[in-house]
Amino acid sequence: MHTAEAIVETLEELGVERVFGYPGGRVIELFDHLPDSEVDLVRPRDEREASVMAEVHGRLTGQPGVLSGQGPWIGSLGLIGQMEASLASSPMVVLTEASERGDYSTLAPYQQARGDYGGLSLPKVLDGVTKEHWFPRTPTETLRSVQLAFKHAVAGRPGPTAVVLDGNAVVEAFPEESTPPVWDAREQTRTWQSRPTAEDVAAAVEVLENAERPVIIAGNGVHASGSGPKVPLAAGGSTAGDAASGGSSERRSDGVHAAQAYDELAAVAEAYDAAVVTSYLGKSTFPETDARAAGVIGSFGHEGANQVVSEADALLVVGCRLNPMDTNWQSPSFIRPDEQTIIHADIDTRNAGWVYPADVGLIGDAAETLSDLAAAGRREPTGWAAERAAEARESFSAPECESDASPILPQRAVKEIEAVVDEDTLVTADSGNNRFWLLNYLQTPAVRTYFGSGGVGGMGWANPAAVSAAMATEKDVLAVAGDGGFAMTMTAVETAVEYGVAPTFVVLNDTSLGMVRQMQGEEGDIAGVEFHDTDFVRVAEGFGAEGIRVDDPDALGDALSDGKAADHPVVVDVRIDREQDMAATLSSSFYDEVGGLHE
Repeated sequence: MHTAEAIVETLEELGVERVFGYPGGRVIELFDHLPDSEVDLVRPRDEREASVMAEVHGRLTGQPGVLSGQGPWIGSLGLIGQMEASLASSPMVVLTEASERGDYSTLAPYQQARGDYGGLSLPKVLDGVTKEHWFPRTPTETLRSVQLAFKHAVAGRPGPTAVVLDGNAVVEAFPEESTPPVWDAREQTRTWQSRPTAEDVAAAVEVLENAERPVIIAGNGVHASGSGPKVPLAAGGSTAGDAASGGSSERRSDGVHAAQAYDELAAVAEAYDAAVVTSYLGKSTFPETDARAAGVIGSFGHEGANQVVSEADALLVVGCRLNPMDTNWQSPSFIRPDEQTIIHADIDTRNAGWVYPADVGLIGDAAETLSDLAAAGRREPTGWAAERAAEARESFSAPECESDASPILPQRAVKEIEAVVDEDTLVTADSGNNRFWLLNYLQTPAVRTYFGSGGVGGMGWANPAAVSAAMATEKDVLAVAGDGGFAMTMTAVETAVEYGVAPTFVVLNDTSLGMVRQMQGEEGDIAGVEFHDTDFVRVAEGFGAEGIRVDDPDALGDALSDGKAADHPVVVDVRIDREQDMAATLSSSFYDEVGGLHE
């Protein structure tokens, strides 16, 4: 067989369900073999959408989302999903090419991205965003590189990897016997999860058992825990998923891989009677309706959650780097290593104690780490966690959430969204003001009900993310974006129509780049913040979907319920009050200490 056919066969062996991509260049050789395989091609309108769909598939399933397309466009349009995957720890494999022209490569032919003088350098681009990338030159190198790309995408901290296919190698015959050998794809891609040492676990248990006010900060590592291949090695034998996660490799019916750390997080919170807060990317790792849940920390998080962290005498940080946005730009009254004992659990030893010095480091997968902590100790309940968390959860409400004003206040809009979110619903949140309104006023009722563009935080993420989530799970999906972000990738509505999934697209529409517009000292200070009032209802109808415009807050609940119940995509254009200043409304006293966007 040709190398391209062998690559597609490898994808089948590794249990890849779908490739997200756009035909062009030498990847056409791969796409030529997909119709005869068990692997489906999902072709949205461009590589940007395909990259986000691949990233979200990896984030939700734990199996690498596969992105494929022509090199110059994978290295430009397709970078948004790769950057998000890198910073949000989502497993992804990119199969692309450099548009080489054989012997003409040194003469700078059209579209070449091999890196020669006169052309582009795709390898240099990929070097900035991927965990690892390969540029194989022979059939044997090519197949081994594809296998290693799948292995490295899930080994340790998950992320994107890439293979730049050589045009000649892809069409060459694959040798029956190669040197070095190409091993069975399932065996070659096996990974094993790490866990902390017994000594470090014992040290952490001692801290938590003796703490008076323990608080857990749960980050994206809880979502990402247990990523790895989920395919059988042999009949009647163990599985690659067992090797990767230490547990069941079965995919649940909702598309979620079973080895994530939600149950273990809840067990540790109960064992040590600890309050639980989350980072932005960690939102919905713990139900925000739970008695010990205190909300989201950070510059745009809940004042109550920030206060709970500041009062803690012991902090267990799980899968969160504690970046400046999550720590109120290191406000001196927030986390204080000289006064608080910090236990930092992360899969990457470089992240533990990165921003704040840690007293105990727990290096390993979040599920393994939390399981060990839950089994090794216990603290008698004092009532502090439940009492303080209950007070903190008051931050999820405000008088504006009940307002009957028109245009609709964004706080009221979010509460109407919250009313249709249950444990079988998933929200994808875009960047901008819409994300921070959701962050503060959407109280998630269960784990895995909220995901946002918070790695690199690109606008336009929510729409293709929702389509991918609808394909990967059996959940109802709501994409929430501002009118700016929605318009960037509104062709994802057509992709949903084409592939027979029915997410609801909610546009919080203030006909502007609201977050940037609100940075103005006075109107007209900043150029480029106003938009033409686009008729998104007609846009939706043009794509074959349904569109609903809502100006009355009392009509929004029904529109969202109808959209969720529909068997086709629905765009709900919600006209919100553009004068509601997000930064002024949400900025906390911690944030004010060090300054911020709204000064």
